[in-house]
Amino acid sequence: MSNRTEPAALSSVLTAEDWIAIRRHLHRFPELSGEEYETTAYIKQTLEKIGVRIVDYGLKTGLIAEVGSGIGPVVALRADIDALPIQEETGLPYASEIPGNMHACGHDFHTAVLIGAAQTLKLREQELPGTVRLLFQPAEERAKGAKQLIEAGVLEGVGAIIGQHNKPDLPVGTIGIEAGPIMAASDGFTVTVKGVATHAAVPEAGVDPIVTAAQIVTALQTITGRSISAQERAVVSVTQIHAGNTWNVIPDTAVLQGTVRSFNEEVHERIKERFAEIAGGVAAAFGAEASVRWSGGPPPVVNDPKLTQLAKESAFSLGLNVASGVTSPASEDFSFYQQQVPGVFLFVGTSGSQEWHHPAFELDEAALPDASALLAELAIRALGTLNASE
Repeated sequence: MSNRTEPAALSSVLTAEDWIAIRRHLHRFPELSGEEYETTAYIKQTLEKIGVRIVDYGLKTGLIAEVGSGIGPVVALRADIDALPIQEETGLPYASEIPGNMHACGHDFHTAVLIGAAQTLKLREQELPGTVRLLFQPAEERAKGAKQLIEAGVLEGVGAIIGQHNKPDLPVGTIGIEAGPIMAASDGFTVTVKGVATHAAVPEAGVDPIVTAAQIVTALQTITGRSISAQERAVVSVTQIHAGNTWNVIPDTAVLQGTVRSFNEEVHERIKERFAEIAGGVAAAFGAEASVRWSGGPPPVVNDPKLTQLAKESAFSLGLNVASGVTSPASEDFSFYQQQVPGVFLFVGTSGSQEWHHPAFELDEAALPDASALLAELAIRALGTLNASE
């Protein structure tokens, strides 16, 4: 059960320039997943300034707020607030002041967009046909935050949920909107190859786990090319190899790590099945052993068709361009919400020069006002649709 305060009066009206200043402040002081204490405090202070009521769900980091009467249907808007362990290389005047931390995925932008939408909704609060719940979610980069909020009860009474993510390869003024799967399921893997250590000059006396691991890396790439239909989209990437600690010893162990991605749960399971067969079979052929450990990630982000159509109508009403067929093999824990309630996830064009998670990642802040307006408009239309269906 949440603890709601009474609706607050609007005490200050922020401009689009203020929203950009908010984004830049967050960019300067990035906090990693589960450590977003100052970020949470800043969001709370900003929302209270514009009269948005805070809802206490007992969260350690992250924040829930509401706009509306508290009567009737509830639509949730979600933004993620955490940063990444990346050293920033943008050279911007508002670059990160926290060594080794950076908003390299644009979560600072997402947060500012949701604050802008909150103010737009607050200004129209008396005409809202229900309540809009604002989820400022922690720990998206670890795929833990959505589950934490769900367990806290933030989806109680929610009839629809809406999320958004910047897309640097789309121009400002364009919104990527597509029904069905738009972001991939994700799993991390660790393959431990056990061989027999020996002197590097006498390899025949041992079993080389490094050579075995190298062959496994190559063989794994056949999964998407030979075990999965060409009509499906899937990725298998080995991103780490660790073995040995000196130049003249063949070690007894090598460890591979990486990720698999797909847009279809059946395909995802097939990849994992073939992965185990290939790793074990190749290792056995070299006289070694291989064990595979999986760290489960989010399922695919799958957009509800009705909400997708509503999003397109909302974007058109604001004069925005709509791009169909925009997807990403990246993953997003927004999908956990969609397992509970209908949801739609939007890609906001930001005309960036670098992809997500790059140390020089930056975006065009001109996209911020339109993105805020779109979230607010879509939330209002979704409330109207939910009212009509009751």
